Amino acid sequence: MVDTDVYCIDVLTQVSAATRALQSFALELLTEHMAGCVVDAARAGDEQAQDKVQEAADAIARLVRS
Repeated sequence: MVDTDVYCIDVLTQVSAATRALQSFALELLTEHMAGCVVDAARAGDEQAQDKVQEAADAIARLVRS
């Protein structure tokens, strides 16, 4: 769009839409990860459980900051 000299506001609108779509996808992926990997690790009850919970918490923190 920039190469074809599209109006800047139209480019920004598309960037915003793409950002929202990626955030939505990231939240869905995180939900699936927590429902699968984190729950499975918690059920196993080993040290991997705490690692998976921390990993998910770190991912949530990154999403919140973005």
